[in-house]
Amino acid sequence: MRFAYGTEELTVTWPYADPVVLSYRTPVAEGADADALLRQALRSPIDSPSLPELAAGRRDAVILVSDVTRLSPTASFLAQLLDALNEGGIPDERVRVVVALGTHRAQTADELRGIAGESAFRRVLVENHSAASEDCLFVGTTSLGTPIELNRKVAEADLRIATGNIEPHRLVGLSGGCKALFPGVASAASIERHHGLSHRYRAVPGFADNPLHRDIEEACAMVPIHFLYNVVADHRRRALAAFAGHPTEAHRRGASFARDQFLVSNERKYDVVVASAGGYPKDMQLYQAIKSLENAAAFAKPGGSILLIARCQELYGNGTFLEWAETRIDRERAVRELEERFVLGAHKLHILHQVLQKHRVFLYSDVPRPLAELLGFRTVSDLQLWIDEAARRGASMAAMPCASLTFPDLSVRDNEMGFQV
Repeated sequence: MRFAYGTEELTVTWPYADPVVLSYRTPVAEGADADALLRQALRSPIDSPSLPELAAGRRDAVILVSDVTRLSPTASFLAQLLDALNEGGIPDERVRVVVALGTHRAQTADELRGIAGESAFRRVLVENHSAASEDCLFVGTTSLGTPIELNRKVAEADLRIATGNIEPHRLVGLSGGCKALFPGVASAASIERHHGLSHRYRAVPGFADNPLHRDIEEACAMVPIHFLYNVVADHRRRALAAFAGHPTEAHRRGASFARDQFLVSNERKYDVVVASAGGYPKDMQLYQAIKSLENAAAFAKPGGSILLIARCQELYGNGTFLEWAETRIDRERAVRELEERFVLGAHKLHILHQVLQKHRVFLYSDVPRPLAELLGFRTVSDLQLWIDEAARRGASMAAMPCASLTFPDLSVRDNEMGFQV
């Protein structure tokens, strides 16, 4: 059995002859022509004029792209978008590429080059989004009270193009679509207010019909996206499908495809779930890896054990998360405070606490043992030994080679409970 770990793979001997493997569907076939797939989506936009047609007569353009923590294969299609803009009359010098960081860390020059691809990086300006309010423009307030402050350069552009990948998302139901604009290029204050809605409302992973996603849609109506280019990708950033055109319709089509790939029945639970986040970039930091832990927890029995395999070479990945984890000595009091008010970054501590209340969580990682234990993890140094010992106890066991993309299908259960999906 192989588990991704950073940019490497770990191999263990699975103790059962017929292993239970929980995984998303349809990994891309070897030899598949991903470039052709990406080109075809751009040539056949959904419910929209072509990108060259939209570019005609426009002063300038901005393209929103994902940061390194996301699986969007931006380098594979960005140059094609630039060519289409050139065809429509917008030269490279009037195109700006903005990395939609939200409040994630800034990307280094090498990371910016890697995101864009060498060819596109040489052609146009590629820059990080700033979430500082002074670098953003207030454009309105949503019906749920979220003040919308967006990157000034993006808001003032004549043509806005959003890119990214579509996958289920625990906070807003689905990634992709207009999420590149909001919260992707919003101020930290706007993002915290929006994410704080999760205290009042919940989303079903894979479905956009929820208050938080509608809050995004309201924000995007204030500063519209003119053209969408979204990809559904596997954990190695290989394109499974691409959808381009009208922001709403292209995203809806992509969302349907993504649900079929990434939602997995969790009717059966296991004593032990061994879960890899799927390697780089999903295990770069604890901030991202905790998402995989949430998915793994959905397949574990109450009181069961989860072994999370995640390198986390960047440790926390968020300064506020670090501060709350290392300096808030009274964890119960910290959790009570986070239940009363949403704190962006520290909310990961609250999520982790909820999992730890129901499961024993073990961590195989580059995170130093004292820091892992402060968070509540039990550390593992010998992966094979831990798995063998669990099997000797007769535990039912499942493997999740890519927990970051393997989401529980909660749609049937939520329909039975009366939730709309």
